[in-house]
This record gives sequence, C-alpha cells and structure tokens, in this order.
Amino acid sequence: MFTREEALRRVEGAEPTRLFGPPTPDRREDARRLYRALATALHPDRVGPDDTRAHRASADLTRLYHDWRHAEPVTLRTERGTYRLTDLHAVGSVANLYRTDGPHVVKLVRNPALNPLLHAEWHALHTLARFTDKHRWLKPYYPTLHDTGDVGRGERAFTVLDPLLDGFVTMTEVKTAYPRGLDGRDYAWMHRRLLRALAGAHRAGLVHGAVTTDNVLVHPAQHGIVLTGWTFAVETGQPPLALDSSTTYPPETTRKQPLTPAADVHMAHQLMLDLLKPNETRQRAFARGCMQDNPAARPDAADLLDEYDDLLEDLYGARTFRPFALPRQGA
Repeated sequence: MFTREEALRRVEGAEPTRLFGPPTPDRREDARRLYRALATALHPDRVGPDDTRAHRASADLTRLYHDWRHAEPVTLRTERGTYRLTDLHAVGSVANLYRTDGPHVVKLVRNPALNPLLHAEWHALHTLARFTDKHRWLKPYYPTLHDTGDVGRGERAFTVLDPLLDGFVTMTEVKTAYPRGLDGRDYAWMHRRLLRALAGAHRAGLVHGAVTTDNVLVHPAQHGIVLTGWTFAVETGQPPLALDSSTTYPPETTRKQPLTPAADVHMAHQLMLDLLKPNETRQRAFARGCMQDNPAARPDAADLLDEYDDLLEDLYGARTFRPFALPRQGA
C-alpha cells in the first residue's frame, strides 16, 4: 500500500516503461498490481475531493497504464536479426524464456546485474558448438546458439536459441507426472543420455554446474535428452560464478572449492535418486556410489557410461526400445 506522497513521487513526470518496467509478457501481472495500488492511493475517496494534484496524478496514472498495456511488443535487435517477443514459455532461476514470432526462442535475463551469467552461457555454448563440430554425434545433447544480444549498461542481455519446444518437457514435469517414481527401465535411457551429455561437456573443458530437473529437457517419444541452463557453467577448475539457492549442490561447493566435472556427476546422480522408484535398489545403490563426499573419489562421466551399461545388462538383459509417455492429465 502506497501513501499519497509515495504515489505522487512515482507517477508525476513518469514514462510508461519507467513506471511499469519493460512491456514483456511476464510483467503484466506485476504491472496490474502496481497500477491498482497506485490508483487506490490516489483515489478521490482517499485523498479528498479538493486534492487537485492527486486528481491530475490519478488521470496521468490511467494514461500511463493504458499506454503501457498497448505498447508494441518488445523487439530485440542485433546485427544478425530482429526478435519480437510473444508468449512467456518458461521461468528460470536467472532468465525468462520467450517464444517469438519467428523460428527462435529468446532467453532474457530478468536483472541486468545477472548479465555475466548469460555471458557465461554464451561462452559455454560457443565452446560446445566448436567441440560438436568435431564430434557431431553429441550435437543433439546441447542447445543451439543462434545469436546473442550484448547490451549497454543497465540493459538486459539476451540469448537467441533454436527452439526446443515441440514434444519436449522438463525433467521436472516428468517427476511431477510420476510422483511415485520412475520404473528403472524408463529412467535408464534418460540417464544414459544425460551421462553422454556430461561426458561431452567435460571433454570440452566445461562444468555445467546446475544439473537439475529444470535444466534437463526430455523428449518422451523420441527418447531425446538435451542439457540446457548453461548460465552457471564454468571452465574446469574455476570457482562458481553464482549459486542458486533452490539447488542442492555437492559438498565441495559449500567449501567454496573450484568446480570440477565431479560436481556434475554428483548432481546427475542426485537426479537419479530423486526420480527413481524407491524399490529400484540396484540403480539407487549405483547413484549413491557416484556421490562420494570427496570429489576425487567420484567416477568420470565417460567411465560411468560403460559401468552403467553393465548394470543395465545385468538387470534387464539385452537392450530393447521401451516406449515412454507422460500420462494425460485427468487420465
């Protein structure tokens, strides 16, 4: 709730975007709440019928909000292209992901102070692109960087990516769809592909640093996995740029040690424990064996590929394709 004086300071002489922020889809509800709070503070029933200054500010507020709501959609430009934002697709820990009226999606950081994290993602995706030019079979495991938007001081950086929309869901959605846990045979193909993605990144000299369910995209029908969310990525041996308070990290990060591939291995196997059914004892024991407190005691992702395949063959025999789908809502 605003006082009369606070509302006047905000409204008088304001511009729509100065008052309500950039007219991106994620701002609509916040802008509506701000407008209602300011309108309440300046309402004649509250300030009195003779407060002409507040009445003018109230009229200005209505005009500002109208102009903001009817502003042209946010359009971002680089030397390579123009990107008009449409619907909000996803909200991450650092940035929001928007659909566009073209064939790409845009990841726009919410706070300019976090621009360095988007710069880290650019570096990681450029590194992965160079690496997968030589190892093309790994290319489907990573997002494809199309363009970047470097910005002036106080503006928000953005990343333009090839879309990963049709048929993809996050591993968070998979977990929600199977609250009692996944059958080990279903999780097996997801984990094998996640290990490949991590092994490739580690060979390229990168540590992902945020292997969480939100950052793993799953294509159920095609058995596809894409490791996204490279804003926390660093080169091997560097300290983390930042830590996300909603993420569970391996012990060495709390000791402020540099990140190594062992951190990704720990986090990937935390996912395994989180997603498997409780009765998947052999795979769960495998996961715990990859989560030693000492990072030097954890196996490399590349070595784990053969070890995990041996475990799966022992458990299920020869590999066969097992269809997987998320249950329909209400089914």
